Amino acid sequence: MAENIYTGFHAVEEHVREYREHPDGSKLIIEYSKPGPRIKKILDLASKSNVECRQVSDRDLDASVSSLPESVRDHRGIILRAVGEKALAQNSVQLDQWLTSCPERATVVVLDSVTDPHNVGAIIRSCDQFGASLLVLPERRSASDVQENQIIARSSAGSSAWVPVAVVTNLVRSVQMLKDAGFWIYGADAGGQSLAETEFATRTCIVMGSEGHGMSRLLAENCDAIVSIPTCGKVDSLNVSVAAGVLLYERYRTNPVD
Repeated sequence: MAENIYTGFHAVEEHVREYREHPDGSKLIIEYSKPGPRIKKILDLASKSNVECRQVSDRDLDASVSSLPESVRDHRGIILRAVGEKALAQNSVQLDQWLTSCPERATVVVLDSVTDPHNVGAIIRSCDQFGASLLVLPERRSASDVQENQIIARSSAGSSAWVPVAVVTNLVRSVQMLKDAGFWIYGADAGGQSLAETEFATRTCIVMGSEGHGMSRLLAENCDAIVSIPTCGKVDSLNVSVAAGVLLYERYRTNPVD
């Protein structure tokens, strides 16, 4: 039975909250060492969500995270074990921990309700080619299921092995986290400022919505700017993966990675 381990206050708290709202059949177990104020808050939420909690030593926590990628081994005194949850993709990262070490110049792509794994794979390929640092997918209503990883990997031409992906429970909260870390949020949609007139910030986040419905209202309200790609065709819009490639190219052209 698959077991995923999550570290970081925010990641643990969000998983417990999501589990309380949408039980998925997995079993969650929290292990903690010293219950400081933030950990006590998480433990209180866990008790209301029927999540098992165990107090262990820091040495036990160190051993539990030893096989995780180095960037997520800082457990800060608490971890969450999700037993029976679908396995994480090899390139998965946790957004809150990624933000603690992200470069000063960074590009993040957020996909809202993009359900076709071929499109996700093509976007990952553009992320790799044009120096994007991270792709963020919602846990629900997206092509983030591990069963689709083969399609995504094939469509990305192998780039999925190199581009970090964060699967999050709440896109709006995640975009706010990016804002708090100094990212300027650009939503891709019709009726915005022309891409030709857009000067991307040093820390840029590009939000792409689904072809049918675009971005959700709450995400659009959290954007600092709406950007549109000038076109001259008869069809309403570009395919989302093509649009993402155009935006990422322009970002890279005007502010290339060293």
